[in-house]
Amino acid sequence: MSHTGMLERIHAREATVGVVGLGYVGLPLVLTFGRAGFKVIGFDIDPEKIAALQAGESYLRHIPSEAVSSLRETGRLEATTDFAQISACDAVLLCVPTPLTRNRDPDMSYVEGTADAIAPHLRPGQLVILESTTYPGTTDGLLRARLEAGSGLSGVDDLFLAYSPEREDPGNPDFDTQRIPKVVGGLSEAARDLAVALYAAALDQVVPVSSTRVAEMTKLLENIFRAVNIALVNELKVLCDKMDVDVWEVIEAAKTKPFGYMPFYPGPGLGGHCIPIDPFYLTWKAREFDMSTRFIELAGEVNSSMPRYVVERTAEALNTHAKPLNGADILVLGLAYKRDVEDVRESPSLEIIELLQARGAQVRYHDPFVAQTHRMRHHDLRMRSEPLTPESLAAADVVLILTDHTPVDYAEVARHARLVVDTRNATRDVVEGREKIIKA
Repeated sequence: MSHTGMLERIHAREATVGVVGLGYVGLPLVLTFGRAGFKVIGFDIDPEKIAALQAGESYLRHIPSEAVSSLRETGRLEATTDFAQISACDAVLLCVPTPLTRNRDPDMSYVEGTADAIAPHLRPGQLVILESTTYPGTTDGLLRARLEAGSGLSGVDDLFLAYSPEREDPGNPDFDTQRIPKVVGGLSEAARDLAVALYAAALDQVVPVSSTRVAEMTKLLENIFRAVNIALVNELKVLCDKMDVDVWEVIEAAKTKPFGYMPFYPGPGLGGHCIPIDPFYLTWKAREFDMSTRFIELAGEVNSSMPRYVVERTAEALNTHAKPLNGADILVLGLAYKRDVEDVRESPSLEIIELLQARGAQVRYHDPFVAQTHRMRHHDLRMRSEPLTPESLAAADVVLILTDHTPVDYAEVARHARLVVDTRNATRDVVEGREKIIKA
C-alpha cells in the first residue's frame, strides 16, 4: 500500500491495527484504538489472555471488563495467538518486554522473537511501530535487520518503520493512554508522518521528533531523570535516619518552594517495568562509545541497595524489642511495586522477603491486589496473601510496610501491631500507637 493510500485508510478509520503483546501497555492501546473506531487485532503468546479477551473479559484490575466486552460486541476487537493474521493488519504495534539479564545487560530476546514471528507475514506498505523501551539504535538497527531478514522486504522502501515509546502509568486515574502525549520518530519522514497520523486519530496529543533514535532516547531520559532523583532522596533518607531527621517532613517543607524544586520520595527500592531497568539500557549502550555513565550507575547502586537497608532497619527495630531477626514472625504489607496496582514486576518487596527468609525470618504477606505469587524470571516465593485482621497483626513480631495501598487502615495496623517498620510514610496520620512506628 502506498503512503497516500495508508493515510486515507487511517483518516477514514478503515485501517486495521494490530497490537503484539497484550500486557499493561498493549491492552490499553487495543482499547484506545478500538474506541477511536478502528478494528483492532490483539496478538499474544499467552492463550489465557486471548481466551479472556475473546470472552469480553479483562485480566488487568484497572481496566474494566465492560471496556473489552463493548468492543467485542461491536466487532472491533479480535484476539489471537495466530501471527499469520499479521498480514491482515495495516499497522502493527509491538509492545513486548525489554528486561535485563542477571548481568544488567539488555535482554532483547522478546523483541527479536517478536520480529522473527511477524516478519514472514509482513507485506509491503505496512506500518510497524516499536513501543518497547530500549536503547537508541534498536529500531533502525536490530528491529530493521530482523524484519528485513525474515520478510525479504526493505525496512525503508517497502515497510514504514517507526518508534513511539510507551508512557503508561497503571493505576493513575489522571492519565490514561488517550491523554498521555505520544512521542513519535520514524525511520523515514513518510514513516513518521504515518505513525503521527495513526496516533493522532486516537490520542489527544502527538509529539513528532526527527528520528527513531531521538524517540528512543526520550524515554530513557524520562526514566533516568526519575531514577537519579529517587536515588538522591533514598541516600538522604539514610542520612536523615542517622541524624534523627524525618526525611518525609523535609520533603513536604521543600516542595512548598514554587520554583526550582520537584518532590521525589524515598522507598524500599525501585520497582515496575521502567525505572529499575531503563537506565541500564543506556549504560550498556554507552560502553559502545567508550563512555561511563557515572550518574546513572551510581543511582543504580544506591537504589539497588535499599532492600538490604530495609532489612537492616527491620533487624535493628526487632533488636529494640530483644528479638533477633532469625525466627522472627514478619508480616509484610504490600507485594506490588507501587500503590493500588497488582503489578509485582521488579518489586523490591520480592527481594526483601527473600533476604528476610535467608536470615531465618518467617515471612507472611498481605496485599489486597495480589492474591498469590507466581513464578517469575528471578523469583518464586510460592506465597498467598493472608487476611489482615487484628489477630494476624498482633501475632507478628513486626509489621513491615513496603507498599502503601489505600485500602489498608494504617491506624488499625498501628493499633494492633507490636512493632511497625514503615518504608512509605503510610502511617503519617496515625496518632494512637505512634510510639511503635519506626521509619525505614
